[in-house]
Amino acid sequence: MVSCRSGALSEVLNSRSIELRHMVLEAISSSGRGHLGPALSSLEIISTLYDSVMTHNPAIPTLANRDVFILSKGHGCLAQYAVLAQHGYFAREELKTFCSFESRLGGHPEWHNLPGVEFSTGSLGHGLAVGVGVAKAIGMKNEKRNVFVLLGDGELGEGSIWESIMHASKHQISNLKVIIDHNDMQAFGSLQEVLPQKNLAERFQSFGFTCYEVNGHSRRDLIQALTNFEGGKPVAIIAHTIKGKGITPAENSAKWHHKAKISTDEVNTLLGFGR
Repeated sequence: MVSCRSGALSEVLNSRSIELRHMVLEAISSSGRGHLGPALSSLEIISTLYDSVMTHNPAIPTLANRDVFILSKGHGCLAQYAVLAQHGYFAREELKTFCSFESRLGGHPEWHNLPGVEFSTGSLGHGLAVGVGVAKAIGMKNEKRNVFVLLGDGELGEGSIWESIMHASKHQISNLKVIIDHNDMQAFGSLQEVLPQKNLAERFQSFGFTCYEVNGHSRRDLIQALTNFEGGKPVAIIAHTIKGKGITPAENSAKWHHKAKISTDEVNTLLGFGR
C-alpha cells in the first residue's frame, strides 16, 4: 500500500472547487431536492479525473480512444453533472432543470439522456461489475484506455462489489482503477454505526490490487495516485473525504445525505458557507 496523503482533509478549496459547489447548489435551488452530501465529498475526485487524468472530448463524447468513467454511487450525480457542465458537455444553465419533468438531469445519471454518462447507475453495487467487463473488453482489443469506477464506502456492503473485485484480480485487469469515496458515512449515519468497513487497504491488497491512500480533496494527491500505476494489477485508490465538504452545515451530517424538500432560504444559507 502506498500513501499519497498530504495535508488535512479540512484544507482550503481552490476556486475551481468552490465554483463546482456553487453549481451543485444552483441545481438544488431549482429542484428543491437532491443528494448534497455525497456529491460534495466526491467533487475533487471527479473534477481531477476530467481536468487532469482522463482522455475525453466534450465535443465528441463518444470519442473512440476516450477513457471511461462510471459513477457507481449514482446518487452522487450532482457532482458529475457539475463537472460535465463545467467542461462543456452541456450548458451550465441546464443545471437549473435538475429533477424537473422531462429534464435530462435526473436524480441518478442515465446514459441515454446525457452526453458524458457511460452507464446508468443508482442501484448500488452494479457499476463496478460493468466497469470490470468494459475494462476487460478494452484489454482484449489491445486498446490503451483506462476505466475509472467511483464507489461509495457504504456501497462496499454490497456483495457484488467483492465478486467484481475477485474477477478483476483473477484476470489481472490493469486498466481498471477503482476509487472509493471514503467519507466514513452512509445514508443513516457513520459506517461505524451502520456497517463498518475496516482495513480497506489491506483487504484490497489481499485481493491482488495495488492500493493507494490519498486525501480525496487534494488535487495534487489525487493526480499523483491516479497517474502512478505499476505492476500489471488492478488499482484501488482509497480517497479519504468529508461528506458535505465545503458547505459547513452539511459536513459530516447524515441529514444532508438526501433531502426531498430544500427551501430557497436554506440554499441561500448554504451558498454563504460555500464561498
